[in-house]
Amino acid sequence: MINYNNKTFKPISSSVNSETSSETIFSYKQHQNIVTSYYSGGNIIKGHLIGLVDEDGNINMRYHQINKNGTLMTGICSSKPEITTNGKIRLHENWEWTSGDTSKGSSILEEI
Repeated sequence: MINYNNKTFKPISSSVNSETSSETIFSYKQHQNIVTSYYSGGNIIKGHLIGLVDEDGNINMRYHQINKNGTLMTGICSSKPEITTNGKIRLHENWEWTSGDTSKGSSILEEI
């Protein structure tokens, strides 16, 4: 299992319906197979996610965040890790808003 504890990530690509940007920073913590992260930056004032990690490092998570418009947004996400040639973790994410327009999208986050 990949250990995400004390890892920091930022998006390197996102669907147009995403609220994240290269300014959004995710700070991960992990205890056993439970992952949490606080994040903020760009259009996001404050966000939080919680998820379960499987033996291959895949994360099944839920998230909620407040954007600069003061809107509370919620969603679900599945994240699949890739280890890059320099040993960093890259997360390939497929997500769906459970609030707002309930659209779907994808993002790639990379460890910094």
